[in-house]
Amino acid sequence: MTKVLHTESAPAAIGPYVQGVDLGNMVMTSGQIPVNPTTGEVPTEITAQARQSLDNVKAVVESSGLTVSDIVKMTVFVKDLGDFAAVNEVYGAFFDEHNVANYPARSCVEVARLPKDVGIEIEAIAVRR
Repeated sequence: MTKVLHTESAPAAIGPYVQGVDLGNMVMTSGQIPVNPTTGEVPTEITAQARQSLDNVKAVVESSGLTVSDIVKMTVFVKDLGDFAAVNEVYGAFFDEHNVANYPARSCVEVARLPKDVGIEIEAIAVRR
């Protein structure tokens, strides 16, 4: 049975979708843009945007009872692939901070545009082991 995930610790959906779904053994998040769920603000710098998006993904994953270490796959969408190195630095530090032994599999693609004209959006798949 599919359970819809919702947490106040991540931004509310801005369209006809949910923050994530829990399929029992697997959790899939919707793409998380860098909106601060408390203030509604979007940071200007790509590094701060990357961190906020990762924090939002974490909040959705944790709302299912899983943790960052349960994430097995992430997809990162960026408006400018020139930001790849800066995003990578924040991404690596995020997982190191959470003592994740092995980084999850990941794709990173450049896109023409993202909701609210942000610079990054991140989605994740986590697995119950």
